[in-house]
Amino acid sequence: MRRLSFSIIGVIAAAAIAIGVNMFADARLANVQLDLTQGHIYTLSKGTKQILGGLKEPVTLRLFYSRELGSTVPSYGTYADHVRQMLADYASQSGGKVKLELFDPEPFSDIEDKAMAYGLQGVPLDQSGTQVYFGLAGTNLEDDERTIPFFQAERERFLEYDLTKLVYELSNPNRPVVGVMSSLPLDGDPRTMMMTQGRGPGGQPYASSVLLRQTNTVKTVPTDAQVIDPDIQVLLVAEARNLSPATLYAIDQFVMRGGKLMAMVDPWSEAMAAAPSPTGMPPADTHSDLKPLFDAWGIDFDPTKVVGDLTGAWRVRSGNGEGEPAVSYVAWFNIRDGINHDDPATADLQQVTVASSGFLTKAPNAAIDFTPLLSSSDSSGMLSVGQVSLPEPAKLLAGFKPQGGPRVIAARIHGVLKSAYQGPPPLAPGQKRPAGFSAHKAQTDAPANMVVVADSDILDDRFWVHSADFFGQQTATPFADNGPFVANLIGTLSGSDALIGLRSRGDTNRPFTLVAAIQADAETKFRQTQQALQTHLENTEKQLRTLRSGGAEGDKANTDAVITPQQRAAIDAARQDVLDTRQKLRAVQLELNRDISTLADEMRILTIVLVPALLTILAIVMGIIQRRRRTRVRS
Repeated sequence: MRRLSFSIIGVIAAAAIAIGVNMFADARLANVQLDLTQGHIYTLSKGTKQILGGLKEPVTLRLFYSRELGSTVPSYGTYADHVRQMLADYASQSGGKVKLELFDPEPFSDIEDKAMAYGLQGVPLDQSGTQVYFGLAGTNLEDDERTIPFFQAERERFLEYDLTKLVYELSNPNRPVVGVMSSLPLDGDPRTMMMTQGRGPGGQPYASSVLLRQTNTVKTVPTDAQVIDPDIQVLLVAEARNLSPATLYAIDQFVMRGGKLMAMVDPWSEAMAAAPSPTGMPPADTHSDLKPLFDAWGIDFDPTKVVGDLTGAWRVRSGNGEGEPAVSYVAWFNIRDGINHDDPATADLQQVTVASSGFLTKAPNAAIDFTPLLSSSDSSGMLSVGQVSLPEPAKLLAGFKPQGGPRVIAARIHGVLKSAYQGPPPLAPGQKRPAGFSAHKAQTDAPANMVVVADSDILDDRFWVHSADFFGQQTATPFADNGPFVANLIGTLSGSDALIGLRSRGDTNRPFTLVAAIQADAETKFRQTQQALQTHLENTEKQLRTLRSGGAEGDKANTDAVITPQQRAAIDAARQDVLDTRQKLRAVQLELNRDISTLADEMRILTIVLVPALLTILAIVMGIIQRRRRTRVRS
């Protein structure tokens, strides 16, 4: 009776301790978490914490998630838990500036109407047409709205980036100011329009420029500027040719003072080469470069070399005759596998087309981070500018030798940079410095962020859109992602430095990679065996047809031929061989399926039975050890 009383008191005490620990943890440790996932997908980055900590105005985030979606498609249920947990972390890290609201929009409810009013995307779940939602709407005090219409599973790696970008844009609702310095007629060329008399797309604004103006305030910066307007957040220098030292110094000081730069240089600009010439002769040089700046910042670019690539090379006519066959022009090629899908700006891009592009490398001993965004394939090689200025595609292809690939065509640059100048360079005769000219700055205060692209023809319409006249209106249909490539990179640069620093993270879908590898290995062996048996089967069936026809295969069947006993025996043997081979093929397929099924069963046993059993045995052993210790103490 006494032992029973002590046991009851012990159980009550243990329960009281457990309740007390939970109450203490809820009160004092609510924001403490341990993230053991690969990639730390549940831990906010320093950049996100910096943005949340700097919020000055409240932001309301409304998550619309249909629970029916998670119950029908479990993977979305797991993803929704990830989204909710991260949004809760945003609210707790913001010091009360981020307010989180959760909604379950049921069909024909007021909440569904609210989701539709925000422009969130409803997705039919089944044949009945029932719509489910999984999106986010954010607002600020000025009623500005930013939304994620539907959380796509493919972008789970960029969940933190997308959420932080949304919060940042709500806290900074003004459109980014982008300066554009270029020798190209990005906003249209009236001279070309006059020459074509309004027929065709000639002289129209570049589609990439139109796309850029949809989300940014764009200011044109002259190619002889001595100062970059301080209101400009991002400066796009695209095929800006023959810049004076004074203009190069203006770009340098813009970067030294924290401005973001996207530089597009080119060893041979196809756009400039195709532009109408006053003399009617093709230009001898269309290259652009920022050599003094690149040399100081640790970026190597050779304006005399062009990248050629067999992979994705465009097919073009090699001569003037209509009957001339199309050949691969290695200087113009589509990049697919060479796109960096770990960078938020390029993650969703499928294809970027480059033309007569150069390549970039990090200079030896340069103190910068150099992250490739676009790269050629292993089948790339080098060409001289002279080979593409007056190209002969067939001859170029015949002499092309891939070597040394891949090569970086676009890269992010990050690091503390020093000025390329000791002070303002001397002015040309007749030039004067503008009023309020700022003092020289020798280096950046914080790591600079910029993007460098060794091809300006990415902007040219003919390399990414098909233009057509639709009842007098020019329409552009994209076949590549060149425009979004430029717009996305400008978008990331126009955000906070903390936002630029965010990269892809892991996702909640953790496949059994070992199981997949074993399965792939087993299937490879099956395919090899299957191929050998299939070849043997085809040869045997060929031999059987020959024996039945009484002659060599391909001869006209001789129905009057007399089959000798030896031939009959050979036919029977071949027929049996066919049956045996087919049976072996079926056996190999069954063995593969059996191996995969056995592996799946073993994994189920391991996860469902073995692990709990081991834990149970461990608990029993610990209990026995504890009991023996008490017995020794009592004795």
